[in-house]
Amino acid sequence: MSAGTKIPATIVTGFLGAGKTTLLRNLLQGTEGKRIALIVNEFGDMGFDGSLVDGCADPGCKADEVVELTNGCICCTVADDFLPTMEMLISRNPAPDHIVIETSGLALPQPLVRAFSWPSVKTRVTVDAVVTVVDAAAVAEGKMTGDLGALEIQRAADEALDHESPIEELFEDQLVCADLVVINKADLVTVEDMERVRGEIASHVRASVEVVAAENGKLDGSILLGRGSAAEEDMAARLSHHEAHHADDEDHHHEHHHDDFESFVIDAPGFSSMEEAQGAVREAMATHGVLRIKGAVSISGKPAPAIVQAVGPRVETWFAREAKAPGRLVVIGLKGFSLDEVKVRLAQKMAA
Repeated sequence: MSAGTKIPATIVTGFLGAGKTTLLRNLLQGTEGKRIALIVNEFGDMGFDGSLVDGCADPGCKADEVVELTNGCICCTVADDFLPTMEMLISRNPAPDHIVIETSGLALPQPLVRAFSWPSVKTRVTVDAVVTVVDAAAVAEGKMTGDLGALEIQRAADEALDHESPIEELFEDQLVCADLVVINKADLVTVEDMERVRGEIASHVRASVEVVAAENGKLDGSILLGRGSAAEEDMAARLSHHEAHHADDEDHHHEHHHDDFESFVIDAPGFSSMEEAQGAVREAMATHGVLRIKGAVSISGKPAPAIVQAVGPRVETWFAREAKAPGRLVVIGLKGFSLDEVKVRLAQKMAA
């Protein structure tokens, strides 16, 4: 990758059961030679046991290949999860050639695309395309998903979900943001049904959007990657129902206002114990405007670093599975929060 070239990122969205994971499995099998980082929000489907900062337990993957976000719908945890994940990936040397993001079936793609305008991300990464996967058989039957019950269970289980849009609106929001629509399970419908499905999709997508059919998620990688849409620069044409309804009222946009946040990566010297680390991070979280702190810190006498994740008063820590270089924390907060105060509060508890 030449200097100054942005890393392309592909966002794959679609309801539970539409075939996103199968599509990605097929894609990854046909991209030998490319360093592809995969961010998975539909956790459990692919059998990975990943975490934000501690790699992946699957023997065939590395930390810069698969990152699993398990704190809920990705569009509702942009500041907490997605931003530090992106910062982690683009700091790799070498950086990924392409980043692919599989969203939860309930995710609105719009907030995620807007996250690419974060100051720490926008100069390094661009949205190559938003790909929406559609279940042909379900839509042909007048439904948006083949298993509405599973989708509602997923919605009920996600405490982080901050939007309760009707399924029909979510379906349309995923289509209006798309650069490519994949009608999957095409082999399960008749020619007449397929025309009906295409007509339904055409009523929601922009004129420039390509619509392709697939069986078992099989598509050539050249169709999915390298589309160069730069979606983050074209959000006015991709508004969700909620955004479009409140487009003239700045106080009523979707709850994500990415320009109101900022993040920093800071050095974190070691601590004498896990309890001391927890106390220091909890103290730093009390800084006005700080929303999230996470990263890895060293503990005296321990070969592996402690992984730290903190939101509000809750601080979670555990030892990493292997020795690795600790000493960095990502601090996310409202724009203008005092990073100096965070450092002072951390230092008060740090090991001498």
